[in-house]
Amino acid sequence: MDRHWIIPEHAQIQKAIEVARELDLPEALATILARMGLLETDRARSFLFPRLCDLRDPFELDGMRRAVDRVFQAIDYEERIVLYGDYDVDGVTSVTFLCRVLTALGAKVGTFLPHRLKEGYGLSEEGVGRCLAAHRPRLFIVLDCGTSSVDQVRAIESSGVDVIVVDHHEVKSQLPECCAFVNPKTGPDYHYLCTVGLVFKLCHAMLKVRRLPAIDLKQFLDLVALGTVADLVPLVEENRTLVHHGLRQMEQTKWIGLQALIEVAGVNAPIRPSHVGFRLAPRLNAAGRLGVAQNALELLLVEEKERASSLACELDWQNRDRQSVEQQTLDEALNQLTAGFVPEQDAAIVVGSKGWHPGVVGIVASRLMKQYHRPAVVIGFDELGDGKGSGRSVPGISLVRALEECAPYLNQFGGHEMAAGLRLSFDRFEPFAMAFRAVVQRLLTPELMKPCLELSGELSGDDLDLKLLAGHDLLQPFGIGNPQPLFFLRNVVPLGEPRILKEKHRLYSFRHGRRELRAIHFSSAHFPLPKPPWDMAFHLEANHYQNRLQLQLQVEGVRTSL
Repeated sequence: MDRHWIIPEHAQIQKAIEVARELDLPEALATILARMGLLETDRARSFLFPRLCDLRDPFELDGMRRAVDRVFQAIDYEERIVLYGDYDVDGVTSVTFLCRVLTALGAKVGTFLPHRLKEGYGLSEEGVGRCLAAHRPRLFIVLDCGTSSVDQVRAIESSGVDVIVVDHHEVKSQLPECCAFVNPKTGPDYHYLCTVGLVFKLCHAMLKVRRLPAIDLKQFLDLVALGTVADLVPLVEENRTLVHHGLRQMEQTKWIGLQALIEVAGVNAPIRPSHVGFRLAPRLNAAGRLGVAQNALELLLVEEKERASSLACELDWQNRDRQSVEQQTLDEALNQLTAGFVPEQDAAIVVGSKGWHPGVVGIVASRLMKQYHRPAVVIGFDELGDGKGSGRSVPGISLVRALEECAPYLNQFGGHEMAAGLRLSFDRFEPFAMAFRAVVQRLLTPELMKPCLELSGELSGDDLDLKLLAGHDLLQPFGIGNPQPLFFLRNVVPLGEPRILKEKHRLYSFRHGRRELRAIHFSSAHFPLPKPPWDMAFHLEANHYQNRLQLQLQVEGVRTSL
């Protein structure tokens, strides 16, 4: 789709230039500092060099003190604890992290992940029943779900089992009544944390009360980074600090299973959020998407190298199977869209079919959303007509709020602004689809319907050197809430025709200023090129080739120069 280029206008650019000079940064990054409001040296330094010692007191979170007290009561009285987690990466890393710390503190702890196909998401009756029967706990800690499970939590508590909920999903009008409820959405701060970030806070709080020299929380930051990046939460404030240090810890992780996963995924240092999002997380998610997430949990808890290698290879193969199922579902979804979807007019996408695997509907929804720049909901129905769906949204449209207006057609729903899950019966599919499209049509303005290239700043060829790349890397980790800067060059004149690589990609050679440059434009070979000279929008990337560090431009858009 054609995209609207938004060229920035930065006020106070001179202040940003002064900050860049004081921090020995290339002045070409001043526009980035200005855009981010980093106009004071101390504030810019805190952002560029985040410190763990600046993390806030975990007891600021509502419910934290009650949670810590109840956990220590269970440890002191040798009560059985069970950790009930979601089957995605955030849930699995949360269970792993808390299990390891509780075990070190002397707790009797078991772990449980529901079966996605047989028991579904969250505190389902089937999942809770199997968990209670298998573990017979006195303390039931729910991780990465439970906020909307008011009746289920009440039932567990009424059976004589205390419940602690640690979750980050959107809160509704009624909250679970339990021993302790920790959710950052109930207070004014910390809205950005996912569950594994909350588990870090919980463990930090416990160790403030009972210090244990054998536990160094820094060694768990790789798990925090893994779950945080995979869950697509904003990489801002403390999340940025945790992921910044967590990715470095991942490069020297002490967890044998994570070492094996990194090896089978072909990830090399320096580890970036893109490695987590596109290589590590999909392999951990593959187990839960197509069946049982227990293999992913076992991998992160395993202590034997041979077993770790076997599990990592198994997850790799499951990921390949997931990719095949995903592609088939995407092809069928695109065929459905050809029947009546008009991108220039329609505000939302809703597709569904019997036989679609519920483990891939979220990925397919994400791909449809990116391709058409529309909120997308994809639903798979089983032979009994029970539908499990997932949605992804575009900036400016809260998916969970839109679903709230469609609640009469849904059996269950929950999630975030950008991603949500739902359940409904087959006979309500068409009424829901009509209602959802109508809600989004009302909310989606013409400006939101058109995808944009939000440019960060203009460069010249003379700016593009390794010092700029080094300064650019200080802005890492990139992700939601901290997007990678998108730079642009004006009046680019190519040095000959672009080369086509693997029948998919274009490789450009051009001169700008005094520098001869190369740039790659992935999956662009089938698009017609505009008439040169061009304006070229691109990301800066490091390319390690034959033990040499080179700067590479990764093109995101090309247009005829205005």
